[in-house]
Amino acid sequence: MTLDGTRSVVLRAPGASSCVVVDPGPDDAAHLDALAAAGPVDLVLITHRHADHTAGSAGLRTRTGAPVRAADRRHCHGGEPLADGEVVEAAGLRIDVLATPGHTADSVSFTVTAPGEDPVVLTGDTVLGRGTTVLAEPDGSLQDYLASLDLLERVGDGRLGVPAHGPEIADLGDAVRAYRAHRLERLDQVRAALAALGPDAGVDDVVAQVYANVDPSVLRAARQSVAAQLAYLRHGS
Repeated sequence: MTLDGTRSVVLRAPGASSCVVVDPGPDDAAHLDALAAAGPVDLVLITHRHADHTAGSAGLRTRTGAPVRAADRRHCHGGEPLADGEVVEAAGLRIDVLATPGHTADSVSFTVTAPGEDPVVLTGDTVLGRGTTVLAEPDGSLQDYLASLDLLERVGDGRLGVPAHGPEIADLGDAVRAYRAHRLERLDQVRAALAALGPDAGVDDVVAQVYANVDPSVLRAARQSVAAQLAYLRHGS
C-alpha cells in the first residue's frame, strides 16, 4: 500500500543553512540518521497520522531537537498542532498549510514557496504519484475527499505535485481531475451494485461485485473505500 515506499521531503530555500523535514517516515535508524545529517533541521511537519509517516518522528526529534507539528495533537512533539490556512516560515520558505481531509480526517497538504520560485504542492497521501488513495477507516470520508480535490485543483493547476508515495506529478491539476473522474466512476459502480443487490447490501457484497477482478492484495483497501462510498451515498449525498 506504500507503492515504492514513503517519501520524506527535505525542504530549504536556495542558500538556506537549515531545513524542514516533511514526514520522517518509519522508525528506521539509517533513514533518520540521513535526515538528521541533511540538517540542521528547524522543523518537522506531518501530513497525517499513519505510522509509515509518523513512526520516526520521536527519533528524528531526539536526533535534531526540532519540534514536530501535525494537525493531530497526538503526533506533535514539542510543537503546536497545525491549523488550516496557517503560514509557516522556516528555512527561507513560505509553507501554507491546507486541510485536505478525506484519506484521513487529519490529512493536510502544504504549498511550499521559495523566493522567486513557483510554488510546489506536497500532497501526502491525498494524491499519489500513481494509482489512487484509500479512504481509510475509521474516518476516511468521500464527501471531505471530493472537497479536498476541489481545493488541490485550484492551488495545484499547472504546478508540480510531490506526493508521499510514487513519482512526482508534473501538473497536479491534471492529476486531480483524473482522480475525481475515477472516484465518480467508482461511485456510479457502487450505485449500480446497490441497484442490483438491494439498498441494504453490505460492504463485502458491494466489494465482491465492483472489485471482482482486482488483485486480492488490494481488497482491504477496496473495502475501506467502499465503506466510505456507501456512507456518502446513504448519509452524505
